[in-house]
Amino acid sequence: MIAGLTIVLLVELFIDEPESIQTAVALVVLAAIATAWLAAIVVGAIRGQAWIRGAAIVWQVLQFAVGLGAIQGVFSDSASVWGWPLIAVAVGTFMLLFAPTVVATTSDRTRSED
Repeated sequence: MIAGLTIVLLVELFIDEPESIQTAVALVVLAAIATAWLAAIVVGAIRGQAWIRGAAIVWQVLQFAVGLGAIQGVFSDSASVWGWPLIAVAVGTFMLLFAPTVVATTSDRTRSED
């Protein structure tokens, strides 16, 4: 999802004329960093590495905050449509990160970090 957003933002940067080119570039760069971060978390999760739980928890907290801001913010009427799903996914994933099987799989610190 975030990779798709990054691509859309990059295409819009070249198609539309932004009010502030610096802000538009910064937004694309931040979206690309988030994409790389989530890709690293997914690869780490597939490998069962222990560090991914902390990184995934941070992402879920950020996602929850964005969803909460969407339903309470200035644009809450139009943004609340996607605010609630963000909150639901963040809470659900947060709970799954503490499931016994996930904790057991990611607690083995003898796995290779390669």
